[in-house]
Amino acid sequence: MAPVVHLTLIALFITSAAAYTNHTVGGPAGWLFDPNTNTSSANYASWAGNQTFDLGDYLIFNTNTNQTVVLTYNTTTFRSCSVDNSSDSDTFMYSQGNQQFGQPLTVAVPLTIEGLNYFFSDASDGVQCENGMAFGINVSHGDGLPPNLNQPPPPPYVEPPSNADGTPGTIAGNLPSGAGLSVDANVRRAVFYALTFYGIFGLLQV
Repeated sequence: MAPVVHLTLIALFITSAAAYTNHTVGGPAGWLFDPNTNTSSANYASWAGNQTFDLGDYLIFNTNTNQTVVLTYNTTTFRSCSVDNSSDSDTFMYSQGNQQFGQPLTVAVPLTIEGLNYFFSDASDGVQCENGMAFGINVSHGDGLPPNLNQPPPPPYVEPPSNADGTPGTIAGNLPSGAGLSVDANVRRAVFYALTFYGIFGLLQV
């Protein structure tokens, strides 16, 4: 299942650099669907065909909570109009967390992967996607990603080594040789200094 990306996080990434472009999806028509006629408010494939997209650009979806915004790099997921069998690494669903229908919504999606990017709405069990709420774009390198969209991922967590008896090792066990005293040695030294200071201070009070 595709991970949900909350808009409060996405808003942190929006850049105002002049080298990058904000593309309003569908132009003035927005990203909307009429369930009475099963038609989308614009021909999104035609709209996308008249645009040039680069890394660092944003797609701005002016929509409401009756539609969804799904980004995928997986052609099979795109053609199926569903995220049911998608992978967390290639498909992302943008959500504001509001479950009430018909509420105005603006979704800003950064373009961070060069090559084919696909977008669709999987609302109404894929009916919206099947009736026009879908398009693909080819993202060019352009000026490359701006720094705020090009942060490396945090290093993976590494379990500390265990002692022979299976108990967790000390922090000092993970340090290279010669890196300093162990935690236990530091504690003992601190206690020694404290007791010495206390003894001297006590003698001075006599």
